[in-house]
Amino acid sequence: MQFKNPEILYALLLLIIPIIVHLFQLRRFEKVAFTNVQFLKNITLQTRKSSQIKKWLTLLTRLLLLASIILAFAQPYQANKNSFTTKNETVIYLDNSFSMQAKGDNGTLLNAAVQDLIEHVDENEMLSLFTNDLNFYNTSIKAIKNDLIQLFYSSNQLDYDAVILKGKKAFSKDKGSIKNFILISDFQQKNDALSLKADSLVDYRLVQLQPKKINNVSIDSLYISKNVVETLELTVLLSNQGNQPIETLPVSLFEDNQLIAKSAVTIDNKSETIFTIPNNKAFKGKITIEDSNLHYDNVLYFNLDEKERIKVLVINEANAEFLRKLYTDDEFDLTVVNFNELNFNSIIDQNLIVLNELKNIPNALITSLNSFSDDGGTILTIPSDELELSTYNQLFNSLLLPNFSSKISTEKRITKINFSHPLLANVFDKKVDNFQYPKVNSFYSLSSSSVASILSFEDNTPFLTQSNNVFAFAASLDDSNSNFKNSPLIVPVLYNIGKQSLKLPRLYYTIGISNTIDINTSLLQDEILRLDNADASIVPMQQTFSHKVQLTTDEYPNTAGTFEVKNKDNVVRNLSYNYDRKESQLNYMNLSQVTNSVKNSSVASAIDDIKSTTNVNELWKWFVIFAIAFLIIEMLILKFLK
Repeated sequence: MQFKNPEILYALLLLIIPIIVHLFQLRRFEKVAFTNVQFLKNITLQTRKSSQIKKWLTLLTRLLLLASIILAFAQPYQANKNSFTTKNETVIYLDNSFSMQAKGDNGTLLNAAVQDLIEHVDENEMLSLFTNDLNFYNTSIKAIKNDLIQLFYSSNQLDYDAVILKGKKAFSKDKGSIKNFILISDFQQKNDALSLKADSLVDYRLVQLQPKKINNVSIDSLYISKNVVETLELTVLLSNQGNQPIETLPVSLFEDNQLIAKSAVTIDNKSETIFTIPNNKAFKGKITIEDSNLHYDNVLYFNLDEKERIKVLVINEANAEFLRKLYTDDEFDLTVVNFNELNFNSIIDQNLIVLNELKNIPNALITSLNSFSDDGGTILTIPSDELELSTYNQLFNSLLLPNFSSKISTEKRITKINFSHPLLANVFDKKVDNFQYPKVNSFYSLSSSSVASILSFEDNTPFLTQSNNVFAFAASLDDSNSNFKNSPLIVPVLYNIGKQSLKLPRLYYTIGISNTIDINTSLLQDEILRLDNADASIVPMQQTFSHKVQLTTDEYPNTAGTFEVKNKDNVVRNLSYNYDRKESQLNYMNLSQVTNSVKNSSVASAIDDIKSTTNVNELWKWFVIFAIAFLIIEMLILKFLK
């Protein structure tokens, strides 16, 4: 037992005064002569004994009465920790990711958690609370109650390491305070497992909210499976997380909120369905299903605009037939010109320029190519077997490529493939070791290896290099020097260089992932592009070139839907965005394996446990009750004890 005012306890010494008064009474008895006292002596003895008992009981009750009053004023209390003098801090992480849409016993997991916080946390208690996208520091439940009630689900789920780091930073630097960190989530399994290091300053409490049923149906992806002259076939991929197969799942196709087609699929684990839409026509569509568990993955937005062809200019001094086969008319606007017939004014309008085995590169062309590269254009250099090194190196210096040092007439195989390079990211299903590697009879060695190498020879010297938006081969691709034209590598390499020279919009993009999109339009000075739909208007990061505008989207837009790309009131094209489907997999962690933490089954139990370990149990009221009780006992003794 501890006291708020321990100095008042010195008043207990005053209890000695009534004891002294009782023991040393000032009143003296006088002897009076009386004749016959034989019968009175017995009465006197009995009366004196009763009087002594009554006085001792009265003294005891008065001492206890005074002691209770003194102890009440000293304000005694009990606590498991030194809570009265120690500062208590509470930080709460509330997971508001899409997986918290799952239904629990009291509605969705997120709504149940919010309700428990409002009901069980003292409304004026100071705390810090953060979600995946909102922060409330040094506030109270009363102040943020409306924000919690209106809390939206977030597409951006923090990694567990980020949650721990962010939560610990929310505490003060006071090492003497009691720090309680509560993590409220369903704790989905992720790539990074939750690991808590032992911390003497922070008490971790994990509250895992579990859904009643672990089942969910989601629209995973959409792609064009067949492209003919008049129609396109769209294949929709779906997955079922439940234990039971679904016999009939309706899948609907909409265009601008108008139902176009409907199908029904039977889905056990994975399934797909196909829709047919017109080709060569702008189409703003969405695919929908009905699922009562998670709602965010029940809709997938997509759009098709009129096809744009990528402009490719080949400046030629060799056979360009292989380039004609790669850059076909359905996707590319290919122009092949001989070097001596080149119109320099046409360079600025291109997306990709290929220098096909030029023997020398004059200063005028170098200047035009340098301006073209600075304006966002892509350049591919295929050297001639009989080139002038000085002119090539002058171009490479301006484009920040390593110089050709010398020609080496030695046969070498091209055996090293940079599978992680963006140019080859989705080309191979797995790394290939038994590949039929192409070879060259002669090549040009580079003065430096500081640039990215996409393809290399067996001794790791570069064959195809990249610096920013410039690509360069180290050897001639002529049939007399190399069989690279006959290799399967030439198709994905040159095709992807062409496709990436203008990043045309795809069917849809994923929110939360960095996306780079080229809009084939020209803007005047001070003009910008916006992304607009019925709910939001966003100005994304953008870089303006003479023939295109490059948009970069990451955190915004943060809501799924189809957006119009606008220059003022003019709609340039449409872009569709969807939420990442990674939370559709309802797999949860086993928290028993997470050490250095306390596990609670509910938010209410976590809050109550913190209160029970830090609450002050005040006892002064009991001593007031004792004082009143002793006063009543004294009155009864004086009145009824004869």
